[in-house]
Amino acid sequence: MRALGACAGLALLVACSPQTQAEPRGDQASTIAETAAPNVHPVSGLAIIPLLVTSDGERIGFRVEVADTREAQARGLMFRTELGDFEGMIFPYDGTRAQGFWMKNTPIPLDIIFVGPDRRISNIAAMTEPYSLESVYSVGPVLGVLELRGGRAGELGIEPGDLVEW
Repeated sequence: MRALGACAGLALLVACSPQTQAEPRGDQASTIAETAAPNVHPVSGLAIIPLLVTSDGERIGFRVEVADTREAQARGLMFRTELGDFEGMIFPYDGTRAQGFWMKNTPIPLDIIFVGPDRRISNIAAMTEPYSLESVYSVGPVLGVLELRGGRAGELGIEPGDLVEW
């Protein structure tokens, strides 16, 4: 009976947990991104990790899925119909080659952010067209490619030269 009560209490605690959060900015973003435990995305099954973008001295925290296998990179955000304000996907690379991305089977616009070997944003393909087979390219070798909901980089003032850490 005691175990049943403990389970009921745990279920109540989980049920009362906030499902969304206000826009994290500044120190709050740092705390969220640095202390959040990695977990697994319910749709993709990919690990979720914290990622920080430092833009104009302000740190903006995200929780991103890690597409670190060929299969995960090939699928990316295909078939996804939503992406939260502080969610995204990071595609890690070795920093030695330029990369190109397309929007095949992706129904939502994305900001595709190319991160150079120095961890600074080299260029951004903003508001990419859903379902487009036309590729967008980095301007040089990339250490990673970050995908955010279309228009989000502009909303947050994220631009080339900003630092990206994951």
